[in-house]
Amino acid sequence: MTPSGHKPGGTTCGPVPAASGHLSHLPYRIYTWLVMVPLLALSTLAAGTAVIFLSVLGKPDFASRIFGSGWAKFNTWVAMVRVRVEGQAHLQPGQSYVIVANHQSQFDILVLYGFLGRDIKWVMKQELRQVPVLGAACAAMGHILINRSDTDAALASINSARHSIKDGMSVVFFPEGTRSSELAPFKKGAFFLAQELQLPILPVTILGTGRILPAGTLNLHPGEVTLVFHAPIQSRGQELQTLVQQSREVMLETLARQP
Repeated sequence: MTPSGHKPGGTTCGPVPAASGHLSHLPYRIYTWLVMVPLLALSTLAAGTAVIFLSVLGKPDFASRIFGSGWAKFNTWVAMVRVRVEGQAHLQPGQSYVIVANHQSQFDILVLYGFLGRDIKWVMKQELRQVPVLGAACAAMGHILINRSDTDAALASINSARHSIKDGMSVVFFPEGTRSSELAPFKKGAFFLAQELQLPILPVTILGTGRILPAGTLNLHPGEVTLVFHAPIQSRGQELQTLVQQSREVMLETLARQP
C-alpha cells in the first residue's frame, strides 16, 4: 500500500512510453513547437467548434464528455506524457462530488479533463472567457467562470450553477486558487458548497505535472504523471475547517511521494 492508502498498481493511460530518458532537450523543443503547438491549436479549434455547436443543440454535457475529454487525452498523448491513475475504486457510479485538486501546472487541466472519468463542471477564472474558441466553448458547456477579484460576484456565479451539480455531475475546484509548487492554503468556497449541497468532497492529488510543465514557463517535458483519487470525505455534519484540514492533509501525505 502507498502512504495514501492506495494500492501501488493503478492504471496507466496513454500509448506513448515515457520519453524523458530517450529524447534530448533540443529535439523535444523542436517537436514541441513544430508538432505539438500546431496540433494543440488545431485540436482546440476543432473540438471547441464541435462543443459550441452541440451545446447550441442542447447537448453541452455530451459535448464535454466526448470532445472535452477527447481533446485533453489527445494533447496529453501528443505531449508524450503518460497518466497513471490510482484509487478509482473509491468512486461510486452516479455519485456527484465536489472535487478538490492541487494545482502545480497548467498541464493539470489536461490531466483532470482527460482522466477524471466523470461528468464535470469546472470553476475557472473569468479571464479564460477571452481565449478565442476555448473561452466560448467553456461557457457553452456551462463551466463556472468566476471573477476572482470580486468575492460576491464569484459566489453568485457558483450559486447560479448549483442546480446542475446532481445526478452524477461533479464540480472541480483548485482550492489553492492559483498554481503553486508547494501546497498553498486552501480557500473555503469548495467546502462551503459541499456543505450546502450535502455532497461528499473528493480530494484528488496530481503528481508530476510541475516537472512536465513548470509554472510560469513554456518548457514542456515528456514523462509520467500520477492522478490519485482519495477516499471521499462526507460533508454532512462536519465543521468547515475540518473538511479543509482533512482534504489538505491527505494531499500533503501523497505529495510527499513526489521526487
